[in-house]
Amino acid sequence: MRHHPLDAPVWTSLTGAHRDLAEGGELGRRYPVDVSPFCALADAREERAWEELRAVAGAGAEVLLPGLEGPLPRGARLVRDLPGVQLVATAALRAAPDPGALVLGEADVPELLDLVRRTRPGPFERRTRLLGTYLGVRDERGRLVAAAGERLHPPGFTEISAVCTDPAVRGRGLASRLVRAVAAGALARGETPFLHAAATNTGAVRLYESLGFRLRRTIGFPLVRLP
Repeated sequence: MRHHPLDAPVWTSLTGAHRDLAEGGELGRRYPVDVSPFCALADAREERAWEELRAVAGAGAEVLLPGLEGPLPRGARLVRDLPGVQLVATAALRAAPDPGALVLGEADVPELLDLVRRTRPGPFERRTRLLGTYLGVRDERGRLVAAAGERLHPPGFTEISAVCTDPAVRGRGLASRLVRAVAAGALARGETPFLHAAATNTGAVRLYESLGFRLRRTIGFPLVRLP
């Protein structure tokens, strides 16, 4: 049985801070597709949970269910499963606001989408910005070259996500600066920063650990085709 908010971070976000964005029922929910591809179930063993998710996503839809635990319903199929890691901030994290970082708004979304497309930090859609504050750094020509922001918000926690840097300016510490800045915002609200990363992205994991995050657990990101 799951007791910690980070054991089911999508579900605890969709039933908490992001409940106004949630689509679905009492046991199966998802974000609007232009916000996030993430879906969640209260209990994968409950047939009704799968029925509620199918009602909003559609029969035969492919749904992303981070941290899914339990069996798939009859007729469902696992399309792929990306192994990931979940890291949580420790007292060693030196969080600090960054005077060079800009709060990104609606007008910045096209550039942010382009940067995400080129750097592929993870899912980011047209309205993902609604999930929390996103910060960016522009170069001397005014181009957006680095970004990071907030995604999931389980009770007492803030996920740092979409950490990306244009390849032309990597090695300047921009990602580290933005992670610390986003973390500072979370800590100011009394929340603990955390992160998810692909288990194969060892470079990113090493960076986060060097900043003061520690591994909490492994987590899968299964893509499931509904019956």
